[in-house]
Amino acid sequence: MKKAGLWLFLLAGCATATAADDAIAPFANRVVSFKPGAGGTFGQDKMPGVVLGPPQGNGTAGGSMDVVSLGVNGEIVLAFDGLRLIDGPGPDLIVFENAFTGWQETGVVAVSEDGVTWHEWPCHADDKAGGYPGCAGVHAVLSNPDNGIDPTDPDRAGGDAFDLADVTVTQARYVRIRDSGHNPTEPPSAGFDLDAIALIHTQAQ
Repeated sequence: MKKAGLWLFLLAGCATATAADDAIAPFANRVVSFKPGAGGTFGQDKMPGVVLGPPQGNGTAGGSMDVVSLGVNGEIVLAFDGLRLIDGPGPDLIVFENAFTGWQETGVVAVSEDGVTWHEWPCHADDKAGGYPGCAGVHAVLSNPDNGIDPTDPDRAGGDAFDLADVTVTQARYVRIRDSGHNPTEPPSAGFDLDAIALIHTQAQ
């Protein structure tokens, strides 16, 4: 399990909600696949739960440790059983990393309805001066279950929000996060560090 980049972690049939209500909470609730890259072993011992449910933000001064590191060019696919992500007014989902002031690790976000055809937001991971447009992992995570900040509020929750309309998609059932390959490579926490995914606009499946 610690041979990063050499194994594929499949949980396609594994519902991981801890209570009945969790299946319809507005968060990823199943890991479909996880293929970590080199140097990304941090948090693997807490998989899959570490990336499910709400974000555990620590604000602008320091990143959360409740994450899994994807490693260099690593990739994870998550599902939200019981809900379908739909295009609504403004942003439709928020991806939470553990960025904080002066420290960002970028990821490329994509969505799919069938898990086969993917629609990816362009991520300019080499544009630090421009604020890494289109990438996840840029803004600090402010929402935490203990502070009352709504994790589905793009104006208050922190993280990085994405609009399905920008990739001409009206609905999706899966989200894929891929390390951009432009991040620090030191193990055990190389690459993008995923905390959580929150869904803003949904409908029941």
